[in-house]
Amino acid sequence: MSSKWVSPFLDANLGGFISPDGNIMHDGNQYRERIDDDWSELKSLGSVFDKISIMSLTVSKNGTYVFDERDKVGTLRYSRIVDGEREAPRPFSKEINTGKWTAHPFIALDESYIIWDSERRGGFGGVDLYISFREKDGSWGAAINLGDKINTSGADSGAKVTPDGKYLFFNRQVSAKDYNVYWVDAQIIETLRPNI
Repeated sequence: MSSKWVSPFLDANLGGFISPDGNIMHDGNQYRERIDDDWSELKSLGSVFDKISIMSLTVSKNGTYVFDERDKVGTLRYSRIVDGEREAPRPFSKEINTGKWTAHPFIALDESYIIWDSERRGGFGGVDLYISFREKDGSWGAAINLGDKINTSGADSGAKVTPDGKYLFFNRQVSAKDYNVYWVDAQIIETLRPNI
């Protein structure tokens, strides 16, 4: 008898991405708040997001949104809270937004790195997972391929690190239409971090 795997990032009934504290579920350009053992009705992220077709969105501890768009595959954007106000979304630099396909971002809780998938030169297959680390000056470092322990000749995508920082989950294409979920020790991230 097999048991169903339950994602630490998705609500099994509603399908939205759960924030690290478990109190907000993001669904495109909307969200729900936890109310006891249930969820509120959908609410808008704000008027600046109403016309953005968000595919996936992650959030740091500081409330920074990092997301991609269904209509503009290839551009990852971020929106911070500055002086108590949500800023308009801005695109990341070319270190991240390069390649034929750039999507499915994940920002670390402390904003020290971003992981995303991209189709670009020098990869192992059609779509690989990449990481960029935050530099001392606040900019983002060059994209680093997660390597052949993670990436294959197929599509590897949708990486997320568990809120406790222990595991890296990602999707791997196993046939033309099927993907499986894989996980590894998140320590692999530290082996890629530059010594700065």
